Amino acid sequence: MRAIKYGKIAAAQFAPIRYFTMKKVLLQWLNKLGPGLITGAADDDPSGIATYSQAGAQYGFGTLWTLLMTYPLMVGIQVISARIGSVTGRGLAANLARTNPRGVTISLVMLLLVANTINIGADLAAMGDAVQLVFGGPSHVYAVAFGMVSLLLQVFISYRRYVGILKWLTLTLFAYVGTVFASHIHWLDVLHGTLLPNIQHSQNYLLLLVAIFGTTISPYLFFWQAGQEVEELKLQRKGASLLRSPEDATQHLRRINIDTGLGMAFSQLIAFFIMLTTAVTLYTHGVHDIQTSSQAADALRPIGGEFTFLLFAGGIIGTGMLAVPVLAGSAAYAVANTFRWSSSLSLELKEAKGFYAIIALSTIVGVLLNFSPIDSIKALLWSAVINGIISVPLMIAMMRMATQQKIMGKFAISARLQWLGWLATGVMAITVIAFGVTSVAAQLHLHWRLPLNIVRNLL
Repeated sequence: MRAIKYGKIAAAQFAPIRYFTMKKVLLQWLNKLGPGLITGAADDDPSGIATYSQAGAQYGFGTLWTLLMTYPLMVGIQVISARIGSVTGRGLAANLARTNPRGVTISLVMLLLVANTINIGADLAAMGDAVQLVFGGPSHVYAVAFGMVSLLLQVFISYRRYVGILKWLTLTLFAYVGTVFASHIHWLDVLHGTLLPNIQHSQNYLLLLVAIFGTTISPYLFFWQAGQEVEELKLQRKGASLLRSPEDATQHLRRINIDTGLGMAFSQLIAFFIMLTTAVTLYTHGVHDIQTSSQAADALRPIGGEFTFLLFAGGIIGTGMLAVPVLAGSAAYAVANTFRWSSSLSLELKEAKGFYAIIALSTIVGVLLNFSPIDSIKALLWSAVINGIISVPLMIAMMRMATQQKIMGKFAISARLQWLGWLATGVMAITVIAFGVTSVAAQLHLHWRLPLNIVRNLL
């Protein structure tokens, strides 16, 4: 008995040591992870949450398999965009301008700016609605507050500190892991639905697949990760690209592969848990018509309980605070690179006025969209169309750049990465064509029901 007693005392004495050791390991991992982690987490923005929520609410476990299928495609195309940035030391738009007619580059970048601004407005609206569900009050005021906080953080916080904030914000997405374990789940059914899915041959199921494939591969993520890799060069290598200073290139490229692989895995894992939560709650209770992320949170309240509702709503706010600066920042990197302005979050306002002006413009216009008479559904439809126009030619241009030795030198991508990149490009082309065909069909008044989240999130 005495030995047991002393054993318990010893265990209690070592508990703080174990806690601080675990904390130290967590901090070390967060320090190693960077652009890939933030990019992956930002992919699960409030609009994306609406897509995954509707998938789970409409088809239960019937769409979980798509997240496994799209994961390698995400990793492939994001690694390519990251490598272009780190090898050349230039952002994606700057490289586009070197290899394409200037008019083409400017057109693509301006379209990206418009699409990102609309998405910012949609995400801010979802965040405002989530706060309203929890605390009450005017959702528009909350949307304005979130927009202004995001803008001020980007403009007045140093890059090193700001990246740290974004990394910690990624942890808010674990709220969706919590919602799953707050629900009763038959895991064998989940495994069966994921690995042996019951694929349905209906127009609505096809459209939802288009939405899921589209929302995992988004143009703004390409520009953001390439831009962030350039920022990392300035922070760790004094701005020297891998072409100029190749001595530690192998280690740097390995870090990109690990960072991006883990970041995209995190993105898909959270998407999986969002689908799973809505499948075991909303789907099983016959709640199938979910249009927005805040509607999903509200519908969970009477079914999953207050705790599940609060976790889900909190996740919307957290991922929104992560996604809004990524949307604004990617647009700023693209525009500034195109017109050869100074572009870096590590620069002060007076040193990069044009860059920060684009961040301010896209954020403020996004806020104002919440007060405009513009129909949000139609606006997001145009955003999806614009992203569709951008994505395929942009991915083709990226693949051409990444395989050319005159741009990438000896760091031109391997055959395996080429295969993944072209496969992702082909899937995206099919997605865009499918979206175009179904949109035309809807305009011709055929009986095809377009889920709102497809319009909201495609590409």
